Amino acid sequence: MIAGVLKEQPGENRVSLVPEIVKQLEKQGVTVWIEPDAGTRAYYPDESYIQAGAQIKPAGEILQQADIILSIQIPEESSWKMIPAGKVLAGIYQPLYNTALMQQWAEKQLTAFSLDSVPRTTRAQSMDVLSSQANIAGYKAVLVAATSYSRYFPMFMTAAGSIAPAKVLILGAGVAGLQAIATARRLGAVVEVFDTRPAVKEEVMSLGARFIEVEGAADASAAGGYAVEQSADYKQRQQEKIAESIAKADIVITTAQIPGRKAPLLIPTAMLERMKQGSVIIDLAAATGGNTSLTENNRTVTHQGVTIIGDSNLPSSMPSDASKLYAKNMYNFLQLLIKNGDLVLNFSDDIVQGACITHSGAITNERLKQTEGVKL
Repeated sequence: MIAGVLKEQPGENRVSLVPEIVKQLEKQGVTVWIEPDAGTRAYYPDESYIQAGAQIKPAGEILQQADIILSIQIPEESSWKMIPAGKVLAGIYQPLYNTALMQQWAEKQLTAFSLDSVPRTTRAQSMDVLSSQANIAGYKAVLVAATSYSRYFPMFMTAAGSIAPAKVLILGAGVAGLQAIATARRLGAVVEVFDTRPAVKEEVMSLGARFIEVEGAADASAAGGYAVEQSADYKQRQQEKIAESIAKADIVITTAQIPGRKAPLLIPTAMLERMKQGSVIIDLAAATGGNTSLTENNRTVTHQGVTIIGDSNLPSSMPSDASKLYAKNMYNFLQLLIKNGDLVLNFSDDIVQGACITHSGAITNERLKQTEGVKL
């Protein structure tokens, strides 16, 4: 079995395997091919892969001959069109947002495993790329906010006067939100948190933050850490609560997303305009429309003195550790596909089945099948 690792497109600094994981795969009889400079932006030079037992091969050879092709983001069109029918791909493909592409891959007879579709069960925790990467995003979001904010985070008492601590509002207490809470608290900020799931209240409070509760939220326990659509009445009361806190906040970090749908609008323009000048918003849902009305993905926007930073790929800004965690997730997933050094697709395994998006010319993912416009 040959596992091929592609170099990511510009803007993505991570790599899907790191040398220590390559070494482990080689011990299992898996041959690993690495595209030249695939790990360079994550500070894993080609020489480190060679020392681990990998071979450096051109992209065309990997695309044509590797049994499984690994990446993080979707390979560019000119690359995936070179992949012969019957080959296997694994990465983070966001199939609910890229339905047309998944249909094309199915028609091309490619088997695609998207690790963001791995069932979020106890057994699959070691393969959960969403959690490992969201943890980094929550941490880095606070650091970006701190460097963009014009004041201190902690309280200071000096001979020249006292400085009040920054007030941070975090919308969404999933993995990213919880890490953001912990990081903001370490920096000395006062933190408030809003989430539609009452079950996270205890976790939020254990980290030293105040939980803003709105009664009557729809049950999100089965949504795998994502938000769910709420009633109009709940949204109205939610907006009122958020508006009260946002007018006092110095930093706002938003994380709310709904799989396959546009991110929920939590901060409309009118609410933005009530914020203090110099305030900073970090929107981690920017790639799916953003949680504010003015968010632009991969851009920083300033509106009436409020800075809105739209960035859904903060893990790419910490590529060494992000790649290390992603590679370990990938390695754990590959253990379900490797048998005596060969690639074996065991669809009786619920994790393999759940992560599979296309196989044998068809869409196999149940959630994707329910998406409008997908051929069955």
